[in-house]
Amino acid sequence: MNNDQFGVKGKVCVITGGGGVIGTALAKGLAAAGMQLAIVDIQKSFADTVAETIAKEFGTQAIGVEANVLDKNSLQLAQKEIHEKLGNIDFLINGAGGNSPKATTKNEWITDANVSDLSGSFFGLEVDGFKKVFDLNFLGTLLPTMVFADEMIKRKAGVILNISSMNSFHPLTKIPAYSAAKSSVNNFTEWLAVHFAKMNVRVNAIAPGFFLTNQNRFLLLDEKTNELTERGHKIINGTPMGKFGEPEDLIGTTLYLLSDLSKFVTGIVIPVDGGFNAYSGV
Repeated sequence: MNNDQFGVKGKVCVITGGGGVIGTALAKGLAAAGMQLAIVDIQKSFADTVAETIAKEFGTQAIGVEANVLDKNSLQLAQKEIHEKLGNIDFLINGAGGNSPKATTKNEWITDANVSDLSGSFFGLEVDGFKKVFDLNFLGTLLPTMVFADEMIKRKAGVILNISSMNSFHPLTKIPAYSAAKSSVNNFTEWLAVHFAKMNVRVNAIAPGFFLTNQNRFLLLDEKTNELTERGHKIINGTPMGKFGEPEDLIGTTLYLLSDLSKFVTGIVIPVDGGFNAYSGV
């Protein structure tokens, strides 16, 4: 794949959560376009593996950088390392995020059949688990932006791309923390786009539909049989294209939003969802 037409060759892009499934796919797509990559992850070994793979497959410069997106000092140290090794940062992709069983309800609804035991409902959620998921997805977008976008503002050049979710538009049952956090990411994307607009720094987001990742696999596939769960079937039936997305399906939209092809586009959230958002179920 050759994406030189996007005009981003040689640019430096930071990807948080870069060691994950989606972060890895995006990194490879951007490397194919000639970008230099800083793969930022809380697991240094994951970041290093992705960076080494990119350097070997695409011949572009890529480094693995350890950082915690919920620790501003950690991010500042990462920024310093990236500057020393790659130079000025042109793009930031806020890809760190995820869900947790501790922020997930067992039941989809409270009904007469389960009202006598509310432990599997909203009332049984662990507050610490809820907070962890919300913070990871929302503050894990806000804090890296505070650190890495500072230089973009001063240079009056740069693009920030947040990774939202279809849950932000239509909250799914069982995962209130994740849905609320991604909805907040959408609102923050719009707010920040306006705040940065006079300084030539654009802020947009993509909202992936349903992709199999390490965070949602426990909800969509049976652990023993690897077959679709009832919930997995519901999602496929609600997706007109009738399948889960592949992480590589996000690359085109990402390149569009980072490149000058979208230089008059800011403050939007683009679904990449196989038609899920457009389908009423009828």
